Amino acid sequence: MKLSIAVCEDQVIVNAMLEETLEDILKKLSIKCEIEIFYSGEKLCKRLEEGQNYNLIFLDIEYGDEKISGVDVGKLIRDTHQNNSVSIVYISWEKKYSLELHNLQPLNFLIKPLEYESIEKVMRKYLDIAGIWSSYFIYKIGYESHRKQIRDISYVESRDRKLILHLADGQQVEFYGALKQEFSEQLQKFDFLFIHAAFAVNYDYIVKYTRETVVMSPSGVTLSVSQGRRSEISKRFLYIANKREG
Repeated sequence: MKLSIAVCEDQVIVNAMLEETLEDILKKLSIKCEIEIFYSGEKLCKRLEEGQNYNLIFLDIEYGDEKISGVDVGKLIRDTHQNNSVSIVYISWEKKYSLELHNLQPLNFLIKPLEYESIEKVMRKYLDIAGIWSSYFIYKIGYESHRKQIRDISYVESRDRKLILHLADGQQVEFYGALKQEFSEQLQKFDFLFIHAAFAVNYDYIVKYTRETVVMSPSGVTLSVSQGRRSEISKRFLYIANKREG
């Protein structure tokens, strides 16, 4: 998927910084993007009137002496065009506008001077809400973020401070991480079972389950269920099975 993003800010330096930061963040996240730059609300409105659609708009609130403000652009999008699908992130030096923007349903409100971390946080929030990351496991190798579809992961192994993704096609991916943390933050919501300090398994790839072991497909590997987790795992296994059966 390629994201279509508009940045509307009358200060050249801020515009350039935001464009460069967005490109860097999305490159790290392996997301393709197309960014269009505007220096006035009037020009962005004209582009919208021409029928251009964006996934995400970074919108300054005030544009010098111009009559059209960022609030006006937001009203055009939400009220005139009845477009509630595009996400809007407002930018300003002032916090006072936050209540005025409530009815325009902005994704977020960023205060200048903009910081890399706050922009990245907004982008990750957008990707999560838009469902772009929701079915992926996200991990880092060095400074770069990568992702694998959950449906392609048979199980995750912890070994020597590293995590190993065992994929359905037989491939393995290694990176530094903590299994307990990744399970609670990402894997649990996708019906993985934390069967052992060294293993978290995908319910969809379990071909045989007993209180002591699970057999995983397609490799056929047998993994141990730690004694201290057996009662909890049995309940969790039954819960997922019943949930899947409706």
